[in-house]
Amino acid sequence: MEITNVTEYEAIAKEKLPKMVYDYYASGAEDQWTLQENRNAFARILFRPRILIDVSKIDMTTNVLGFKISMPIMVAPTAMQKMAHPEGEYATARAASAAGTIMTLSSWATSSVEEVASTGPGIRFFQLYVYKNRKVVEQLVRRAEKAGFKAIALTVDTPRLGRRESDIKNRFTLPPNLTLKNFEGLDLGKMDEANDSGLASYVAGQIDRTLSWKDVQWLQTITSMPILVKGVLTGEDARIAIQAGAAGIIVSNHGARQLDYVPATISALEEVVKATQGRVPVFLDGGVRRGTDVFKALALGASGIFIGRPVVFSLAAEGEAGVRKVLQMLRDEFELTMALSGCRSLSEITRNHIITEWETPRHLPKL
Repeated sequence: MEITNVTEYEAIAKEKLPKMVYDYYASGAEDQWTLQENRNAFARILFRPRILIDVSKIDMTTNVLGFKISMPIMVAPTAMQKMAHPEGEYATARAASAAGTIMTLSSWATSSVEEVASTGPGIRFFQLYVYKNRKVVEQLVRRAEKAGFKAIALTVDTPRLGRRESDIKNRFTLPPNLTLKNFEGLDLGKMDEANDSGLASYVAGQIDRTLSWKDVQWLQTITSMPILVKGVLTGEDARIAIQAGAAGIIVSNHGARQLDYVPATISALEEVVKATQGRVPVFLDGGVRRGTDVFKALALGASGIFIGRPVVFSLAAEGEAGVRKVLQMLRDEFELTMALSGCRSLSEITRNHIITEWETPRHLPKL
């Protein structure tokens, strides 16, 4: 069967993967209300397309932290990709590079920063979890910088791991043939079997619950890489992030895997964008499955989006070719959405191109 959209990869991944692995990638926290809402909220935003505009040439290129990329669609950090496919993060890195976009490597990758760098050229960011042992953090950040990574995406919504009940039921742990490659030499690369989720136990033992804004400032003393704060959902925290020296903000609810009943990221986006007042770029992850979703995020003020689950599901289904296809399908859909909305460049996508269901007609521009 020919695959014609991103979502179709999930069913193929479910068939191919062991239950423990599929559930780990697919599930959200507790009731999984936010997991559904991340998708549903996009469906409540409608278009106001402009017609009879010459859309024979469409430019989707953009700049992220000074790096030129082919489209505002990037790869989010997802952990342990070799559980999905033997080539894991190598395949994802090559696919992102071929698409002319940015890959973010997870701290908990099954390939190291050096290994991913060895796949060839490409703009790569590194997602960071702050461990209790700060020497480990310093070492990791320096290794990422030395390997040519261009920015740190600091995850700030995980002082403890969210309650993911399928991981508890499945007694989730990293398969014995794999390690968290970045920590291999530090005796932190393996995950013990636990009475619940092995990952939850690992986080409880290793990740620093005292993490605070002062650590965002500390991070700037150990690296010259710009820092993106990943996991912001409120205007208040957006303002503090800028004061703390963040180079950008990623509006994220961790793929609905942390605190359940937080809003969808697309619903939280505009509040964060307004709070930043254009001082730093704002990005979004969570629930993006269509080019129309990308357009909606940009219309609400995002500078770009990141995709997570579509990458691991397509990786499981077809390896590097699957990830390439996901990036290409989203690109094609986004280009078509721009054309049909009357936008020839990203700068032409405005708030007036959409209507959200919480707006009444009086919010719309005067004719």
